[in-house]
Amino acid sequence: MSRLGALVLGLLWLTLAQAQPALQASVDRTRVQAGETLELTLESQDVTQFGKPDLRSLEDDFEVRGTRQLNSLHSLDGETRASTRWIITLLPRRSGSLQIPALQLGQSRSQAIDLQVVQADPGRTDSASQVFIEASLDSPEVYVQAQAVLTVRVYHSVSLYDDSNLSPLNLDNVKVEALGESRTYEKQIDGVRHGVIETRYALYPQHSGTVQLPPLTFTATAADSAAQNGSGGGRQVQASSLPLTLTVKAIPPAWPAGLPWLPARSLGLEERWNPDPGQQPTQVGDSLTRSITLRAEGLSSTQLPPLPATEAAGLRRYPDQPLLRNDVSERGMTASREEREALVPTRSGELMLPALEITWWNTLEDHLEHSSLPARSLHIDDNPALNADSQVSDGMGGTRLLWPWQLTTLLLALTTLLGFGLWWRARSQPAVQRMAQSGPSPRTLLDDLKRACQANDPQATRQALDAWARQQPETLAEMAARFVPLSDALDGLNGALYSESGQNWHGDELWRAIGDIAPAAKATTASSEGGNLPPLYPK
Repeated sequence: MSRLGALVLGLLWLTLAQAQPALQASVDRTRVQAGETLELTLESQDVTQFGKPDLRSLEDDFEVRGTRQLNSLHSLDGETRASTRWIITLLPRRSGSLQIPALQLGQSRSQAIDLQVVQADPGRTDSASQVFIEASLDSPEVYVQAQAVLTVRVYHSVSLYDDSNLSPLNLDNVKVEALGESRTYEKQIDGVRHGVIETRYALYPQHSGTVQLPPLTFTATAADSAAQNGSGGGRQVQASSLPLTLTVKAIPPAWPAGLPWLPARSLGLEERWNPDPGQQPTQVGDSLTRSITLRAEGLSSTQLPPLPATEAAGLRRYPDQPLLRNDVSERGMTASREEREALVPTRSGELMLPALEITWWNTLEDHLEHSSLPARSLHIDDNPALNADSQVSDGMGGTRLLWPWQLTTLLLALTTLLGFGLWWRARSQPAVQRMAQSGPSPRTLLDDLKRACQANDPQATRQALDAWARQQPETLAEMAARFVPLSDALDGLNGALYSESGQNWHGDELWRAIGDIAPAAKATTASSEGGNLPPLYPK
């Protein structure tokens, strides 16, 4: 009888063992909110099974976000057993009652598991959930090309790993610029401390109408209590924001036609001088650096237009490249455009700079505005150094009267008598030897000018040019007035001397102009010198 009872117990145990599925399935929770992930664990103790479970039957109701495999050994009643676990992260595709179907691994099948997916209330943020996200606009409507600030905040009451990710913001016909890096801080909500990840964007819609902002999705791995104690891994969580609508208004009819559209919260103009002509005297030929900065809140630097050029009689203008900059503040983006120019006065007296005005639309008060810099008067004094050079040049050329006509007549008479006496003395001599010149010869000065031009040195070229011009029958200004290539070359040289682009100046154009005009000057000088010499063989 005992032998029969043992046989019956053995058959019963074998039947129960066959009834127990070889592939066990379990989930971390059976009730989840829409947008949250859960973990499905499949465990097999059959060491003869190889490969991975077939997950294709999950694709209808779930999105498989990741799979991990763990192999372990454990002892039970002195017997060592091996097991294999697959941890699968699932994201429900819909809310309601769902079922994880039976999964198959070789000849083994798991049991089905029922789930309840609860749809969150779209009208409020569930602060009790571990991770949620909210998005907001600083204004529900803006003008076309004006700035709208989108703020996205992710709240989490559990620790998150560093694999968090926010879906990109891609919008058609809207220029999107991130307002700096994301920042993190903490906030108490219903007595629960939440970490906050805040990201902000500046939106610039390019067309009027309605812009639909789609939900933004945040995904991360949350560290549960077991993971924080070092006994397990985390689980993936996901949260999405609600969609938003932005109304974009067209350019108002009150805007003047033909002007660039500038919608801004505020706009201002600033002016700086170096040196300040109001603090120290300015002479002809001095270089003044004028910096004008246009600063607008609610625009990017690429939207700011170029500033009008300074046009004033008696001033030469040498502009520099504009400097563009974007600054991020709590209210969004503030753009600035700085334009610098070197101004060189060419005559003395009062020089008037015109007023500068920028028209823009005030988006805060919704009306047209004008920002301006007032007109300014510059008092320019004579430059004694330039006057001395002009007098020396004018005396050699004889084209301007520097003395009263009485003194000029007396000087002419004395010069005539002296010349006649020298000529009479020269006739009594067999030959005349030319006296050596004091100082460098014209040829030497021309060679110095050529070397300075070929070296592309504007400072040395200017000095050599002035020395050469003093020995010419005309002043440099007179030669430039009748010879256009020389005038253009002198403008280029002055621009190199009074702006920051001097290192890029090339002297080829100036040397060609001097080469073209030099033969005429040389011929004039030779004829004047040859006319004073007696014949080589006097009769």
